[in-house]
Amino acid sequence: MELIQRYFPELSERQILQFEQLKALYQDWNLKINVVSRKDIDELYLRHVLHSLGIAKVMQFTDGSNILDVGTGGGFPGIPLAILHPECQFHLVDSIAKKLKVVNEVVEGLQLNNVRTTHSRVEEIDEQFDFIVSRAVAAMPTFVHWVKGKIAKPQQNELKNGILYLKGGDLTEELKTYRTAQIYHLSDYFKEDFFETKKVVHLPLKYRG
Repeated sequence: MELIQRYFPELSERQILQFEQLKALYQDWNLKINVVSRKDIDELYLRHVLHSLGIAKVMQFTDGSNILDVGTGGGFPGIPLAILHPECQFHLVDSIAKKLKVVNEVVEGLQLNNVRTTHSRVEEIDEQFDFIVSRAVAAMPTFVHWVKGKIAKPQQNELKNGILYLKGGDLTEELKTYRTAQIYHLSDYFKEDFFETKKVVHLPLKYRG
């Protein structure tokens, strides 16, 4: 928790409480349904929460923004971002129902009113969003294909509407056809070794009516 407050010192009392509650909620639910590895549970704030919040270091969402989290798994990056942006709406989608059961329980436990979940493949979601976030669920060309037509037209944020993707390693090959992709190195924002190869990729996508 100290880690989160070090990098995000402006948190409200409610946000601090919500972030503090995360570990107990995940520890409890993880015993019943395994969504986070045992090693990662011990380092939940570093490997999952702070990693998710790397997106917020690249850009803070404007109030009223609508964000889709694809393949949310145990609720990352959606839940930490939803705590940080209480005035934005988050839609967390996963094709594995048992993972969403944990997400729903965590959302309820934190009383997060700005999160909804859908058990579905992302291709079946018929809505549009300012941003689509995810943690490396597929190679970028595959991911772009999945989310086709899901970007809203009105622009209200500092970065252009599109994908904000948490990825690691060498992305040269994967991104070579995306000339507008911008890579942000999380090691520029967080000094822990874990973030040495971690990145956020911003890929603007055009609205397709």
